[in-house]
Amino acid sequence: MSVPGDPLAEARELAEARGRAVELAERRLANARADARSLAQANEKLNATLREARGSLVGLREQLEALSNPPQAHGMVVGVPGEGLADVSVGGRVLRVAVVPEVSGDGLQPGAPVLLNEAMMLVGLAPEAAQLDVVLVKDVLADGRLLVSGGGDDEHLLTAAPEASSAQPGQSVAADRRAGIALWVVERTEVNDLLLDEVPDVDYADIGGLGGQIEQIRDAVELPFLHRDLYARYQLPAPKGVLLYGPPGCGKTMIAKAVANSLAEQVGGGVGSHFLNIKGPELLNKYVGETERQIRVIFATAREHAADGRPVIVFFDEMDSLFRTRGSGVSSDMESTVVPQLLSEIDGVEGLSNVIIIGATNREDLIDPAILRPGRLDVKIKLDRPDAASAAEILGKYLTAEVPLRTPGDPDPGRHSEPDLRHPGERSLGGPGEADPGEPDLRHPGERRDLTPTQYRRQLIEATVEALYATTDENRFLEVTYASGDREVLYVKDFVSGAMLANIVGRAKKSAIKEVLAGGPDGVRLEHLLGACADEVAENEDLPNTTNPDDWARISGRKGERITFMRTLRGARQVNP
Repeated sequence: MSVPGDPLAEARELAEARGRAVELAERRLANARADARSLAQANEKLNATLREARGSLVGLREQLEALSNPPQAHGMVVGVPGEGLADVSVGGRVLRVAVVPEVSGDGLQPGAPVLLNEAMMLVGLAPEAAQLDVVLVKDVLADGRLLVSGGGDDEHLLTAAPEASSAQPGQSVAADRRAGIALWVVERTEVNDLLLDEVPDVDYADIGGLGGQIEQIRDAVELPFLHRDLYARYQLPAPKGVLLYGPPGCGKTMIAKAVANSLAEQVGGGVGSHFLNIKGPELLNKYVGETERQIRVIFATAREHAADGRPVIVFFDEMDSLFRTRGSGVSSDMESTVVPQLLSEIDGVEGLSNVIIIGATNREDLIDPAILRPGRLDVKIKLDRPDAASAAEILGKYLTAEVPLRTPGDPDPGRHSEPDLRHPGERSLGGPGEADPGEPDLRHPGERRDLTPTQYRRQLIEATVEALYATTDENRFLEVTYASGDREVLYVKDFVSGAMLANIVGRAKKSAIKEVLAGGPDGVRLEHLLGACADEVAENEDLPNTTNPDDWARISGRKGERITFMRTLRGARQVNP
């Protein structure tokens, strides 16, 4: 306890009081800082909550504005009369509306889809319409408008948008018929795929064994184009069509291609004709009237190409698949409308100037007689199976001078067998188990001079023909029984075709290539050709249809007396009497 009046004690007490005051102030400052931190954290949370609330309010306001916006109408521009104006078709009505500056320009063309607000102002471009009509162009008027048919007897006049300005009669266009505008050309691939609008690279020189038939078709097809003045002087009309018929693989399609190529070379210097290759079975369609429509499109295309005087070949392959005899009951009733459509195109009101129809078939007996009468398919040319001389000519087209040949005098260390001194006419295909005599010497026993490659090639061909056309027991193929009870044995030669001969040469070349790859000698030998003949015949020995022998015989070119029974004489299916 301090003594009253003692200055030191009073100073001490004063210092202690000030210390306690400073300590209290520091505690209060620390508490204030803690409170400030708490308030700052609370304030930050409040700010975050306010920001979230503001974002939610903005989103709700946008949704509210979107819900409160009036609907916009879809329309299609049909014309642009002036700057800032557009004629728009909306729901079948045509309105002249103002255009906001943001969408004016090149985008506003006839056929452009647009949006209109509640005040009927054009405010933007719209996406393409989800559904449009597909109509067929029947004619193009002088002012550029299109006369179209939309099914049945309905016809409409449409304004062509820029994308549809190139539409031609017979083409399909997408259109908005309520707006009266055609938008663009619709490419019908199912029709375009049927048309081969180019000249094939096949020449008459590529075809062997058909000299007489080639002369016939050249007289019928080429002369009217190459000598128009003479035909006019004699008042002789050009044939409208040619029918090529015969067994499969005998050159019908090749002749049709060669005709187109020859016309192109002689009329217009290589670009003077068109070849429309119609794949007959692909024209068939399950929808009523669709096949007929495609036939109309094909002939419209032919007339378009022929308008400038150049010949157009319309080639119907497998003609019997489309134009069968009406009322025969062989197929459905489809031919009752398809055949008249073809007849009306051939000789109807619209002419077929400069258009030649070539039909090819294996079953000419199934084609409607109205198509085959004179004045339609005027010329009928039969392409039969090649005889021995024709077969040699065909083989020469494939076994050319450029093909490597191995002559008998060439060294061959891998062969030691004795040469076959038989004359080529004494050979046949041989039967199973017959020994291979080795590489034959193609020279006659009385000839002992060396063969040139040309002579060897010719004798190779002769030996191959002899092997195929020999009427030996080894070459017996079928025995047929006719309705009269007579029997006949058919040999391999009765089923030879140009395609078969080409395949034989191809097999022989492949055998020669495999021999070279195995380290053997180079060149095609007679052994390769005879082996190819045997393989080709063996591959086809199971093909005769013994269940329906008469139908098979007609397709194969046997058009005589009806065949009631047939048995094979070769291979695993050989039937013993």
